[in-house]
Amino acid sequence: MKKLLIFISILTALAFTDKLVSKTSVMIAPNSKLLIIGKTNVNSFKCRYNVSKLNKPIPIIFKKHGGKISFEKTTLVLDNANFDCGGFGINNDFQELLKTKSYPQVFIKLREITKDQNDESLVQALVDLEIAGITKSYTVPIELKEEGIMSIKGVLALNIRDFNLEPPKKALGMIVVKDVIEINFELGVVKQ
Repeated sequence: MKKLLIFISILTALAFTDKLVSKTSVMIAPNSKLLIIGKTNVNSFKCRYNVSKLNKPIPIIFKKHGGKISFEKTTLVLDNANFDCGGFGINNDFQELLKTKSYPQVFIKLREITKDQNDESLVQALVDLEIAGITKSYTVPIELKEEGIMSIKGVLALNIRDFNLEPPKKALGMIVVKDVIEINFELGVVKQ
Protein backbone atom coordinates (compact mmCIF):
# COMPACT_ATOMS: atom_id res chain seq x y z
CA MET A 1 0.00 0.00 0.00
CA LYS A 2 2.86 2.39 0.88
CA LYS A 3 4.52 1.75 -2.50
CA LEU A 4 1.24 2.46 -4.26
CA LEU A 5 0.86 5.80 -2.45
CA ILE A 6 4.42 6.79 -3.38
CA PHE A 7 3.77 5.84 -7.02
CA ILE A 8 0.52 7.87 -7.10
CA SER A 9 2.31 10.83 -5.49
CA ILE A 10 5.01 10.75 -8.17
CA LEU A 11 2.45 10.52 -10.98
CA THR A 12 0.47 13.40 -9.49
CA ALA A 13 3.60 15.54 -9.23
CA LEU A 14 4.50 14.80 -12.85
CA ALA A 15 0.98 15.59 -14.03
CA PHE A 16 1.23 19.15 -12.70
CA THR A 17 4.72 19.94 -13.92
CA ASP A 18 5.65 21.26 -17.34
CA LYS A 19 9.39 20.73 -16.88
CA LEU A 20 9.60 17.48 -18.82
CA VAL A 21 12.50 17.28 -21.25
CA SER A 22 11.59 17.07 -24.94
CA LYS A 23 13.86 16.21 -27.86
CA THR A 24 13.62 16.91 -31.56
CA SER A 25 15.85 18.01 -34.39
CA VAL A 26 15.61 20.68 -37.07
CA MET A 27 17.18 21.52 -40.40
CA ILE A 28 18.02 24.98 -41.69
CA ALA A 29 16.10 25.65 -44.92
CA PRO A 30 18.22 26.46 -48.01
CA ASN A 31 16.50 29.85 -48.52
CA SER A 32 17.83 31.05 -45.13
CA LYS A 33 20.14 34.05 -44.82
CA LEU A 34 22.97 34.81 -42.42
CA LEU A 35 24.86 38.02 -43.05
CA ILE A 36 27.57 39.93 -41.19
CA ILE A 37 27.64 43.64 -41.90
CA GLY A 38 30.60 45.80 -40.94
CA LYS A 39 31.88 49.27 -41.66
CA THR A 40 35.23 50.89 -42.16
CA ASN A 41 36.04 54.56 -41.97
CA VAL A 42 35.73 54.54 -45.80
CA ASN A 43 33.10 51.97 -46.77
CA SER A 44 30.99 49.04 -45.58
CA PHE A 45 31.25 45.31 -46.23
CA LYS A 46 28.96 42.28 -46.11
CA CYS A 47 29.93 38.69 -45.48
CA ARG A 48 27.31 36.07 -46.40
CA TYR A 49 27.27 32.62 -44.92
CA ASN A 50 26.75 29.77 -47.40
CA VAL A 51 23.70 28.24 -45.67
CA SER A 52 23.69 25.28 -48.07
CA LYS A 53 26.59 24.02 -45.90
CA LEU A 54 24.18 23.77 -42.94
CA ASN A 55 22.90 20.43 -44.20
CA LYS A 56 22.96 18.33 -41.03
CA PRO A 57 20.14 18.04 -38.48
CA ILE A 58 20.56 20.20 -35.38
CA PRO A 59 19.49 18.33 -32.23
CA ILE A 60 17.23 20.29 -29.89
CA ILE A 61 16.73 19.36 -26.24
CA PHE A 62 14.36 21.63 -24.32
CA LYS A 63 12.17 22.08 -21.25
CA LYS A 64 9.08 24.27 -21.09
CA HIS A 65 8.37 26.10 -17.86
CA GLY A 66 5.89 28.94 -17.68
CA GLY A 67 6.50 31.45 -20.46
CA LYS A 68 10.05 30.21 -21.03
CA ILE A 69 11.72 27.38 -22.86
CA SER A 70 15.21 26.33 -21.72
CA PHE A 71 17.54 24.53 -24.12
CA GLU A 72 20.36 22.08 -23.54
CA LYS A 73 23.05 21.28 -26.11
CA THR A 74 21.28 23.25 -28.85
CA THR A 75 24.11 24.73 -30.88
CA LEU A 76 24.42 26.06 -34.41
CA VAL A 77 27.98 25.49 -35.65
CA LEU A 78 29.25 27.80 -38.39
CA ASP A 79 32.46 26.94 -40.24
CA ASN A 80 34.35 30.22 -40.77
CA ALA A 81 35.44 29.06 -44.24
CA ASN A 82 31.81 29.27 -45.41
CA PHE A 83 31.68 33.09 -45.10
CA ASP A 84 32.03 34.99 -48.38
CA CYS A 85 32.77 38.70 -48.17
CA GLY A 86 32.89 39.23 -51.94
CA GLY A 87 36.55 38.94 -52.83
CA PHE A 88 39.76 37.05 -52.14
CA GLY A 89 41.48 39.83 -50.18
CA ILE A 90 38.54 40.71 -47.93
CA ASN A 91 37.80 37.00 -47.37
CA ASN A 92 41.39 36.52 -46.15
CA ASP A 93 41.11 39.58 -43.90
CA PHE A 94 37.84 38.26 -42.46
CA GLN A 95 39.35 34.80 -41.81
CA GLU A 96 42.32 36.46 -40.13
CA LEU A 97 40.00 38.61 -38.01
CA LEU A 98 38.15 35.49 -36.79
CA LYS A 99 41.47 33.72 -36.06
CA THR A 100 40.28 30.87 -38.29
CA LYS A 101 43.58 28.96 -38.19
CA SER A 102 43.22 28.46 -34.43
CA TYR A 103 39.41 28.66 -34.16
CA PRO A 104 37.82 27.39 -37.41
CA GLN A 105 34.22 27.61 -36.17
CA VAL A 106 31.77 30.02 -34.58
CA PHE A 107 29.27 28.50 -32.12
CA ILE A 108 25.82 29.92 -31.39
CA LYS A 109 24.29 28.12 -28.43
CA LEU A 110 20.60 28.73 -27.73
CA ARG A 111 20.04 28.78 -23.97
CA GLU A 112 16.53 30.13 -23.46
CA ILE A 113 13.61 31.86 -25.12
CA THR A 114 10.97 33.93 -23.41
CA LYS A 115 7.65 34.95 -24.94
CA ASP A 116 6.91 38.63 -25.41
CA GLN A 117 3.91 39.52 -23.25
CA ASN A 118 2.40 41.82 -25.89
CA ASP A 119 3.16 40.06 -29.18
CA GLU A 120 3.10 36.28 -29.68
CA SER A 121 5.29 36.56 -32.79
CA LEU A 122 8.18 38.00 -30.73
CA VAL A 123 10.50 36.25 -28.28
CA GLN A 124 13.66 37.19 -26.41
CA ALA A 125 16.38 34.62 -27.04
CA LEU A 126 19.31 34.20 -24.68
CA VAL A 127 22.28 32.92 -26.70
CA ASP A 128 25.94 32.23 -26.05
CA LEU A 129 28.11 33.30 -28.97
CA GLU A 130 31.61 31.81 -29.15
CA ILE A 131 34.09 33.44 -31.49
CA ALA A 132 37.85 32.74 -31.41
CA GLY A 133 37.52 30.78 -28.16
CA ILE A 134 35.74 33.61 -26.28
CA THR A 135 32.09 33.18 -25.24
CA LYS A 136 29.70 36.07 -24.57
CA SER A 137 25.99 35.96 -23.76
CA TYR A 138 23.44 38.11 -25.57
CA THR A 139 19.70 38.64 -25.39
CA VAL A 140 18.36 38.96 -28.92
CA PRO A 141 14.83 40.03 -29.86
CA ILE A 142 13.59 37.55 -32.46
CA GLU A 143 10.55 37.60 -34.71
CA LEU A 144 8.92 34.21 -35.27
CA LYS A 145 6.67 33.43 -38.22
CA GLU A 146 5.18 30.13 -39.21
CA GLU A 147 4.26 29.87 -42.87
CA GLY A 148 4.83 26.22 -43.71
CA ILE A 149 8.24 26.41 -42.07
CA MET A 150 9.19 28.46 -39.03
CA SER A 151 11.08 31.68 -39.82
CA ILE A 152 13.43 33.11 -37.20
CA LYS A 153 14.51 36.66 -37.93
CA GLY A 154 16.65 39.12 -35.97
CA VAL A 155 19.70 41.36 -35.71
CA LEU A 156 22.53 41.17 -33.19
CA ALA A 157 25.00 44.05 -32.88
CA LEU A 158 28.27 43.18 -31.17
CA ASN A 159 31.67 44.67 -30.52
CA ILE A 160 34.42 42.51 -31.99
CA ARG A 161 36.84 43.65 -29.28
CA ASP A 162 34.66 41.78 -26.74
CA PHE A 163 36.10 38.64 -28.35
CA ASN A 164 39.69 39.91 -28.23
CA LEU A 165 39.58 40.45 -31.99
CA GLU A 166 41.72 43.19 -33.47
CA PRO A 167 40.06 45.07 -36.34
CA PRO A 168 42.23 44.86 -39.47
CA LYS A 169 43.88 48.00 -40.81
CA LYS A 170 44.72 48.48 -44.48
CA ALA A 171 46.54 51.04 -46.63
CA LEU A 172 49.13 51.80 -43.94
CA GLY A 173 46.42 52.18 -41.31
CA MET A 174 44.31 54.64 -43.29
CA ILE A 175 41.40 52.15 -43.64
CA VAL A 176 40.18 50.76 -40.31
CA VAL A 177 37.28 48.38 -39.59
CA LYS A 178 34.85 49.75 -36.99
CA ASP A 179 34.53 47.77 -33.76
CA VAL A 180 30.77 47.13 -33.97
CA ILE A 181 29.38 44.68 -36.51
CA GLU A 182 25.85 43.39 -37.08
CA ILE A 183 24.77 39.81 -37.54
CA ASN A 184 21.53 39.73 -39.55
CA PHE A 185 19.75 36.41 -39.76
CA GLU A 186 16.60 35.06 -41.31
CA LEU A 187 16.60 31.33 -40.76
CA GLY A 188 13.96 28.95 -42.03
CA VAL A 189 13.71 26.02 -39.63
CA VAL A 190 12.12 22.71 -40.60
CA LYS A 191 11.34 20.11 -37.93
CA GLN A 192 12.71 16.65 -38.68
